[in-house]
Amino acid sequence: MNSRLPKNRVEMSLDAADTSVCATRVVWLALLLVTLPVASQAQAPAGRSREVFQKVCGTCHKVEAVITSGRTREQWQETIVKMVTLGLKATDEETSIALEYLVANYGRAYMNRGRGPLASGPGAGPAQPPRGGGAGADDKHVVDAAAADRGRKTYAAECINCHGTHARGTERGADLIRSVLVLRDRYGSEIGPYLLQGHPTQTTPSANLSPMQIAELSHFVHYEVYQTLRGALEIQNVLTGDAKAGAEYFNGAGKCNTCHSPAGDLAGIGKRYDPPTLQQRFLFPRTVGFGRRRFGGPPPKPVTVVVTSPDGPAVSGELVHMDDFNVSLRDSAGEYHSWKRTPQLKVVKNDPYAAHVELLDKYTDKNMHDIVAYLETLK
Repeated sequence: MNSRLPKNRVEMSLDAADTSVCATRVVWLALLLVTLPVASQAQAPAGRSREVFQKVCGTCHKVEAVITSGRTREQWQETIVKMVTLGLKATDEETSIALEYLVANYGRAYMNRGRGPLASGPGAGPAQPPRGGGAGADDKHVVDAAAADRGRKTYAAECINCHGTHARGTERGADLIRSVLVLRDRYGSEIGPYLLQGHPTQTTPSANLSPMQIAELSHFVHYEVYQTLRGALEIQNVLTGDAKAGAEYFNGAGKCNTCHSPAGDLAGIGKRYDPPTLQQRFLFPRTVGFGRRRFGGPPPKPVTVVVTSPDGPAVSGELVHMDDFNVSLRDSAGEYHSWKRTPQLKVVKNDPYAAHVELLDKYTDKNMHDIVAYLETLK
């Protein structure tokens, strides 16, 4: 562990005359912390461990500052070593017991399992659900709805003026939804230490917030993050166009009526599909609309190709692949054919949805919404 503690970090906090002696002490203590703490903690009763922890850490720090840290064993070791260089008065046995107490009660892995001080104990936040399964990080923050509701009240009292109603920021405060600190936070593990350092709030210094308030604020902010993601994935109302204008475009500038007929292939389409599906079908008929059978309807029509070589007959079939160098197809008998593309090789491609592809560069937003509104009337 001592190899990860840069020497200049130690020396900056020491008088020049004491540098070599104290640096040696730090290295020795770091090695001791690595080899002895487990045995020391095994012999220390629970009550004794807490007393030692309060003696070692509580002299200079509020317990709340520790509760919301959620550090790894290595980080707690480094913290204790730093405290020694700054003048911590404790025996080697006491520092070892304090380390084990911190890891067991305020370690990151422990708190991420939802059993740490932010999740249980007197004056602490709500218990967290077990991890595993579902989308997202393996240790993703699982929102407790009741805690988030309580956190909303604290947020409204202390944070809303700067960070906005839904934590998306204002001219006075940052967007918390996009905050890296919030992204890394788990039940206050990052938000807590940040607030306890002192952050402007509306009524009370942020350092005075209780562990429960911090945990509940964390639940509320993560709730808003998830709500933002859900809103981005929800299909919004697409029936905002003018059906009459859509009919005019269908039969006029769009030239849709050259291939489709309201009385033929489009008869009753507004009754078979909801507006979002209608929009997807006419904009992306091959890849989205017809291609996903869950929407119903026939499968997409294949792209076909006819290849004629200089010294052979024309071969036609369903296109498998085509780029600047090669072309391949599968004929009606299922046989696979491929050619290297040369100036002498003639290739004719037939894409039944080519007109739709071309129109994507011509549609305006109004055109698209008008067409959807018109198609929805064909019932």
